[in-house]
Amino acid sequence: MKMTKAILQCRGLQKYLGEGVGRTHALRGVDLDLRRGEVSAVVGPSGCGKSTLLYLLGLLDRQDAGEIIIDGAAVPLDRDGQHTRLRCEHIGFVFQFHFLLPEFSALENVQLPMRKLGVLSEEEMAERGRELLEQVGLGQKLERRPSQLSGGEQQRVAVARSLANSPSILLADEPTGNLDVRNSEMVFDLLACLAREQEQAVLIVTHNTDLAAKCDRVLRMEDGCFVN
Repeated sequence: MKMTKAILQCRGLQKYLGEGVGRTHALRGVDLDLRRGEVSAVVGPSGCGKSTLLYLLGLLDRQDAGEIIIDGAAVPLDRDGQHTRLRCEHIGFVFQFHFLLPEFSALENVQLPMRKLGVLSEEEMAERGRELLEQVGLGQKLERRPSQLSGGEQQRVAVARSLANSPSILLADEPTGNLDVRNSEMVFDLLACLAREQEQAVLIVTHNTDLAAKCDRVLRMEDGCFVN
């Protein structure tokens, strides 16, 4: 694989969870580089810090120490508005539970990140949404609500939604954890294929070692640190 400049980096990330005697050192000085077109997996036992790392990198939480760098620029700790803008512009999320809004159609759910970013017109958002749902094999189910879709189809809508704003970084927390084997492989292959085609940096947190083995790089975490 051609080595490219890292689009997302973290240096010395530290994070504590809880208070008093229950205070836990969840991340202990984590360093990481993510590059475009590379799919990385983080594996490890429950409670080792995998999801905590993902939420920090996704700017959904704040670190206690250390630095996060997106596209060469350090992310300030104390500017919520900038965090929101960076998430909209650079980061797509896929979670174990699809979190689709039940009253909205598949197309409307995919359009939500575009509406938040506020760059495209109504026509452009509709065209982009249809294009993404075609890519995930749901072009004939644009108007269906989540309750009218199977579990695998709902997660494919979630994948399409994560790609809505053409993010440079895709973060996935157990994206196949709620699916059977066939749908797990389908969703993972789709996620990895689309991300590689669009040269996104992908980080997947998973307990599924078979799926992790398909990634370009597997990082094992124990007690808040990466280990060999």
